Amino acid sequence: MRRILTIVILLAGVSALLDAQARSTDWTQWRGPNRDGVIPSFTPPREWPQQLVRKWKVEVGLGYATPIVVGNRVYLFSRQGDNEVMSGLDADSGKVLWQTMYPAAFTMHSAATPHGKGPKSTPVFANGRLYSIGMTGVVTAFNAADGKQIWQKPGSALVPTYTSHAFSPLVTGGTVVFHVGGHNKGALTAYDVNTGDVKWAWSGDGPTFGPGYGSPVVADFGGTRQIVTITQNRLISVDAATGALLWDRPFESSNETNSGTPIVYGQTLIAGGNNAPTIALNVARRNNQWAVEQVWENPDIPLRLTNGVIVRDTLFTLTARNSGQYVSVDAKTGKTLWMSEGRQAGNAAISTAGDVVLSLEDDGELVVVRSSQTAFEPVRRYKVADADTWAQPAISGNRIFVKDVSSLTLWTLN
Repeated sequence: MRRILTIVILLAGVSALLDAQARSTDWTQWRGPNRDGVIPSFTPPREWPQQLVRKWKVEVGLGYATPIVVGNRVYLFSRQGDNEVMSGLDADSGKVLWQTMYPAAFTMHSAATPHGKGPKSTPVFANGRLYSIGMTGVVTAFNAADGKQIWQKPGSALVPTYTSHAFSPLVTGGTVVFHVGGHNKGALTAYDVNTGDVKWAWSGDGPTFGPGYGSPVVADFGGTRQIVTITQNRLISVDAATGALLWDRPFESSNETNSGTPIVYGQTLIAGGNNAPTIALNVARRNNQWAVEQVWENPDIPLRLTNGVIVRDTLFTLTARNSGQYVSVDAKTGKTLWMSEGRQAGNAAISTAGDVVLSLEDDGELVVVRSSQTAFEPVRRYKVADADTWAQPAISGNRIFVKDVSSLTLWTLN
């Protein structure tokens, strides 16, 4: 009996290990499984092929939401006409398995018309469900198996000024968190994942707490689980369990267009804004109070739309200087290690696996870069789309899912 029990336990352990390995290939949210641009399931080849292999390409609708990949399913949030659509596709063939839509007529701000009517926000997948926010602020929970709508919250006429809702939600502690509302008036809100009931909402105490265009991260600082995000004009942290404000500080940007996702580096936060210096902050709790101290500031690397990645102890990103320059910064000191020539790209979606960086530029070119302390070292350049690519790619194993303006393409290394 004891031997049988031992075998059962061993088999259960193997099963759990296999399940964990399978889950490691999932791309469940904005910037990947850990919201940091790190690709846990990708092993760079010793030699990169001359060309990638295109497996399939399908028209899915407008928008810049990242594809969500879970096992052999791909989920995409897009616009078709005046409807916002959640789609489930077969990852092997690109075949659409289901689509669920709702009306979402939207008029773009004139300054943002070239970027289209969205949606801009990437959904999040958790426990068999998908959660999204559309351009008019409609929040929806879908069953990932069949697309059935589980619950929905209406939007409003009040939306962020330019590209509207681009904040990508996160799931933590049985809640899904969105920053709803619009210009000068918003509320960071946690909804129960099952019912949509509001568990907490934090709206600040002034007009500068409207939604920014970046997305939040969850991190443990000083033993407290925190949600950190950038609003219109501030960098804030709230308690992930209660929504209580822990700390905040000014974070101004031109035209109130903060578009960055904070980067967690140990007990340090790195954040950059539109035409503003990139800064690093140490977050600690001392004498029962939060102390947020600036560790370094680098005025030479203003960030606009691109989010960087940490490669070992360096920050790799694309600065807005000179029409786009790749840059590597010592994450401990803020010292610039090198900067590429200008005119690289207007925006880049950057991911990393080991010492390799994958950068999908907005003109449809995927650049493979070798991490270096001394210089910009591109290894390969692949043309993966004929239309603009503003969405972060989803990378699962050797599969690279690329969303351009209106289509979704699967590329592989072989």
